[in-house]
Amino acid sequence: MHWSLLFTPPLSGAENMALDEALLELAGASGNAVFRVYTWAEPTLSFGRNQTARGMYDPERARERGIAVVRRPTGGRSLLHHREVTYSVTAPVEKAGSFRESYARINRLLVDGLARLGVAVELASPRGRALPPSAAPCFERPAAGELVVDDRKLVGSAQWRDQGAMLQHGSILVEDDQSLVSALATDVAAPRPAATLKDSLGRTPSVDEVATAMFDAVHELECANASVLEMDAALDAAKARLVSRYVDDCWTWRR
Repeated sequence: MHWSLLFTPPLSGAENMALDEALLELAGASGNAVFRVYTWAEPTLSFGRNQTARGMYDPERARERGIAVVRRPTGGRSLLHHREVTYSVTAPVEKAGSFRESYARINRLLVDGLARLGVAVELASPRGRALPPSAAPCFERPAAGELVVDDRKLVGSAQWRDQGAMLQHGSILVEDDQSLVSALATDVAAPRPAATLKDSLGRTPSVDEVATAMFDAVHELECANASVLEMDAALDAAKARLVSRYVDDCWTWRR
C-alpha cells in the first residue's frame, strides 16, 4: 500500500473534519493511505460521533470562552483541541486490516514517531469493560491499547469505517488544558492530569517537529517511498462539499 504524507495549516474544526472525511473518500477510491498532521485555527471542543452532548455541554459557555464546537465523524469522547497536535490516517479497509490490526499498525507508527522525539510510551492495559461514549472527557482515563506515559494518557484515538475505507484520528497532547472540557459541561468532573510532550521532554516541541517525526516513522515502517500529498482542486472541492455537515448544529448537537 502506498502512503502519502499531508501537513496542513491550521483550519477550523468543521474544515478539519471535512478534510479528514474527504481523505476517507480518497482512500476508498485510490486504494492508498494518507498520514495527515494538523492543528486547529481556534480552540475547539470536539464530541465523538455517538457521544451525548445535548444537555451535558453548554454552547453559550463555550462561546463566552471563545471555544468553537464540532462533532467528529469518529467515536470517542470530548476533548479540547488547542495545545495539542492532531493526526489522521485514512486507508482502504482491505489493506488496513481489521479494527484491531489497523489500530495496532497505527499505534506502531505513533510509538516510533514519539520515540524519535524522545518520548517513551506504553500501551494502556485493559481495565474491565470498554469506555462508553459518555459525556466524560477523552483524557479522563486511557482505554485499552491507548498510549500512555506513567499510566497517564498522552494520545487519544478513535476510528470510523465507511464505504470500504477507514479513518482514524487522534490527539497528541503538547500541554494539558483538558480540565477546561469539564468547565464547559453541566455536570462533568475534571479529568486527572494527562501526560504531555512538554512534561516528557522538558520543553515544548514545534508542530513541525512532531510532523517530521511521524512522517519519518511512516517512511521507516510502512512505505520507504511515501510521497507528499498536495492539496489540489479535487481535494479542496471535496472538503467544501462535506463541510456543511460539520457547521450544522443538527449534527453537532444531534444527541
